[in-house]
Amino acid sequence: MNIVFLGTGTSSGVPVIGCACAVCRSSDPRNKRRRSSLYVQAAGQHIIIDTPPDFRDQVLAFGVRRVDAVLITHAHADHIFGFDDIRRFNEVQDAVIPAYGSPDTIAAMDRFFPYVHQVAKPGLSYPRVDFRTVTAPFAVGPVHIDPLLVEHAGIETYGYRLEADGRTLGYVPDCQRLSAAVVQRLRGLDCVILDGLRRKYHPTHFTLDQSVAELQRLGARRAFITHMTHDLDYETTAQALPSGIDIPYDGLIVDV
Repeated sequence: MNIVFLGTGTSSGVPVIGCACAVCRSSDPRNKRRRSSLYVQAAGQHIIIDTPPDFRDQVLAFGVRRVDAVLITHAHADHIFGFDDIRRFNEVQDAVIPAYGSPDTIAAMDRFFPYVHQVAKPGLSYPRVDFRTVTAPFAVGPVHIDPLLVEHAGIETYGYRLEADGRTLGYVPDCQRLSAAVVQRLRGLDCVILDGLRRKYHPTHFTLDQSVAELQRLGARRAFITHMTHDLDYETTAQALPSGIDIPYDGLIVDV
């Protein structure tokens, strides 16, 4: 199982528009954060988790050439508003691409992108997508996927647990609380990636310290914090984290 961090930032991205803080002005490329998205290659499948507004730039910058399925965590703009660019993969692959999400998420996708159900006329291009509502474990080819209902901003939100070729990955980019049942599903994995917005309290996201505490409780072999604001400088934050927990940067490739 191989993953690429396509984006590691929160909804504003980093640098933030109109901000002159040290992180936004930083020359360290690891402080440039597109909105959060992950590319997973496992058991011959190529899976995107979330299509943020930066999606086109992400796939061009990091060489994504195939998408077999899309997993959607929730219907906030910073996680779905690049979805239209899936149509280029339809054209290249000449295939309909399945997109999975919770009942509320798929209902929202139908509202935001109603034209995906139209039959394309000559000269026009639409995403060719099979929206699939999931509430229980499912599979994309040999990849077993468990949708995990988490608390975030009062909107129906999933994290995902993926398993393939004897490797396990947990991805929860937006979360303010994990239930006991979700903790059980995420415990002891090969890799867990968890929301850690900033140091200061936030009502709908884990703080950095909360994320560290959760990751230590989960006990993954490798752990990463994502969905970060400009409050977190890469080098300073990375050096202060306990052993076994890291922060990623856009374009980081990890063999799980």
